[in-house]
Amino acid sequence: MPTYYPIDETAARRAKEMSSHFGYKPGSATASYRQEIDNAAAIAEAQKARVDPMYHEKIDRLLDTYARRLAENLNQSYAIAIRCPSVLVAGPANFPVRKKEKQNRADDANMREWQEIQGILHRIRGVGTAGISSDDENALQKLREKLARHEREQDVMKSVNVYYRKHGTLDDCPLLSAEEVEKIKAAMARSHRAAPKPYESYLLSNNNQTIRSIKARIAELEAKQSSPAPEGWSFEGGRVVMNQEENRIQILFDGKPDAGIRSELKHAGFRWAPSQGAWQRMLNQNGIYAAKNVTEKWMTSADLPEITIESSTEEEPCSAPFSYPQQPM
Repeated sequence: MPTYYPIDETAARRAKEMSSHFGYKPGSATASYRQEIDNAAAIAEAQKARVDPMYHEKIDRLLDTYARRLAENLNQSYAIAIRCPSVLVAGPANFPVRKKEKQNRADDANMREWQEIQGILHRIRGVGTAGISSDDENALQKLREKLARHEREQDVMKSVNVYYRKHGTLDDCPLLSAEEVEKIKAAMARSHRAAPKPYESYLLSNNNQTIRSIKARIAELEAKQSSPAPEGWSFEGGRVVMNQEENRIQILFDGKPDAGIRSELKHAGFRWAPSQGAWQRMLNQNGIYAAKNVTEKWMTSADLPEITIESSTEEEPCSAPFSYPQQPM
C-alpha cells in the first residue's frame, strides 16, 4: 500500500475559485492525487514482478519519493494559483498585469518540476534491468556466463572474417546460418568502405573491451569474497554495522536522529530501511567511507576506523549486445 501525503484542500478550493466560476467539489484534489499515486503503485508492482526481490526496496523508495514530491508540487501549484485571480474571474478593469506575469513565471517553474517528478516513473520502470548488481548472490556465476558468451562471440567474428578473407565469400560458411549470411551481405553492400569485412574492427574492439570489463568485475567480486569481512564501529549515540548477509553497511542510532542528521544521511547515500531499523547503503569501500564521514564527528580520533579506498563498481556498465554490423547510411 503506497503512502499518501496530505493535499491542502483549502488551497485547492481557493485556487479553483480564483480561476473559474464553477464550484469546487470537496476532496477532489486529494482524490485526483491519490489516483495518480495508485497508478504509480501499479507501475511499481508490475516492475517488482519482473525483477529480483533485491530490487523491491529501491522500487518502494522511488514510489515514496514520487508520492511525497508530487504532493509538494501540487500544493505549491495551489499556492501559486491563489496569488492572483484569472482575468475571467477578476475582469479586465485594473487587472494586475505585473502580478499575473510573476505568477505565470512561478507556475512555469512549478510545471518544470512536475515534469521532473514524472521522470521518477521512468526510473521505476528501469530498476533492475541494467547490469548485474553486486547484491545478486549469483553475480559471479552470471558474470562468468556473460564472459563466456562474449568470448564465443569474439571467436565467431574473428573466424568469420578469416573465412571471408580465404574464400572471398560467406557462402557455405559453417559458422553462420543462411539467414545470417544474407544479413551480413546486405550490411556489407551498404558499407561506405572500399573493402568491407563481415565484422569491422570496431566491433571486435568494442566486444574485446566488454570482455576486459567483465573480467575486471569478476576479479573485483572474487577479491571481495576472499577478503576478511570489515568490522563496524561504535560512536556516541549509535553504531555502524557491516551486514554481510544483506550486503549493506548500516548506521543504527540509539534514538531517532533529528532532521539535520537525516538530511545528511540522505545526502551521503543512506536510506532508511524500516525492516532493518537502520540507515543503510551498499556495503563497499565507498559506503564505508561515507559512514566514516557521517559518524566521525561523534568519535575521538583514536576511535576512527582506518579506511582504504579502492575503486568499486556497484553495477556492471551496460554493453551493446552482439549484433551484425550496421554501416552508416
